[in-house]
Amino acid sequence: MWYNVSMIKIEKIIPGGEALGTDENGKKVFFWNALPGEEVVEYEVRKKKSHFDKAVATKIENPSPYRIKPLDECFLSTSPWQIMDYNYELKTKQELIVEIFREHQIDIEAPEIITDGQDFHYRNKMEYSLYFDQEKNQILPSFHMRGSHSKVPITGSSIERPEIFAEAKRIIDDLNARGEEARKYQSLLLRCDQFGKVSGGLYENGKPHPVFNNLTDSILGYEYSYSPNGFFQINLPVYELALKEIKKHISTDKVLDLYAGVGTIGLSVARDKNLTLAEVDKFAFSELARNIFVEDSPRLTRSGFSEGSPVTLAPWDANCRRQTGRTERVRNENILAVLAKSEEVLDYIAPDQTVILDPPRAGCDEKLINKLNEEKPEKIIYLSCNPATQARDIKILLENYRIDSIKTFNFFPRTPHIENLVILSLK
Repeated sequence: MWYNVSMIKIEKIIPGGEALGTDENGKKVFFWNALPGEEVVEYEVRKKKSHFDKAVATKIENPSPYRIKPLDECFLSTSPWQIMDYNYELKTKQELIVEIFREHQIDIEAPEIITDGQDFHYRNKMEYSLYFDQEKNQILPSFHMRGSHSKVPITGSSIERPEIFAEAKRIIDDLNARGEEARKYQSLLLRCDQFGKVSGGLYENGKPHPVFNNLTDSILGYEYSYSPNGFFQINLPVYELALKEIKKHISTDKVLDLYAGVGTIGLSVARDKNLTLAEVDKFAFSELARNIFVEDSPRLTRSGFSEGSPVTLAPWDANCRRQTGRTERVRNENILAVLAKSEEVLDYIAPDQTVILDPPRAGCDEKLINKLNEEKPEKIIYLSCNPATQARDIKILLENYRIDSIKTFNFFPRTPHIENLVILSLK
């Protein structure tokens, strides 16, 4: 790390969440803990490159009127936008969406940004590192310092659900009571359902990850089972708002859900349609297969599924295996789940269809985008955690499609992360 003393005026916040400034030598500096209009007079360089530095501002003059005091000492590790007023955060995210799309030659108006107003204690999953405090002679939960491999011990955190931090403290207190060593463990992963029931535990170094008890949650009236260490949405209340918006745009009887995960989008908004879901991860697919057999039955209790709840393991259809031996399929009446990469199920794309896309940060495979342009399904619903790759893909689709709607959902308050929903219809 390098410590600098000079004055740098902050110009703007850039996609990715850092603040941009230029030092006296014309070198770009990307800052955490700085806001537009502020003057950084002292900063700590975390990464030095030939054309730019990445840094943390440590002393500010002329602070922004939108700057507020962060709740957590560890805010830079978990949620670096704790330094700004929440309404300013929402406005900034709107402006970043416009900037990102314009970088791809797509002119849009600032989208509506949707939030439930719960900007703290919203995360239903958290993973902690373990730190041994030599002075106190005890293990403490910790996070990694942003831009560094060093650990920051914590005594509190306001981003995750309170039940999660309470369970982390209980587990670590037990380790200390038994005289355990922090270096024995890789991390502590915990997750809770909407009732506050917590599952998860410790990952030991050099040992396979343990299998934790599944959790269950209701989304738009449907019950879903999921593993604490598997893929599931972090902020369910805002996720439900996004799903309600998606459901309004399902206009065909046939629906194809690509990058389906455990199935929460397609199964929540189109369970009554002729629905096909594709997912490549075997663990997510096994839960997807189970979830297609859950009926519309919101009967969750604090202990999970109520007695007699209709959940069964999905039967594997051996007759539907491809000759390559790589693709499994599971069917339940009008619903078909396919274990495959989304770019390997191009034959399922058809004109009389609504296609749902929710790809990872890398965006959609080029073969998939080209196939959509070729087959021209009636509607494309594109939810993305990375608006930059989303805009890249949409620019190609605009050859045959128009943008009907753009809405941004604040899944991750107090962080720069943006979830963006675009509805496309054939021209």
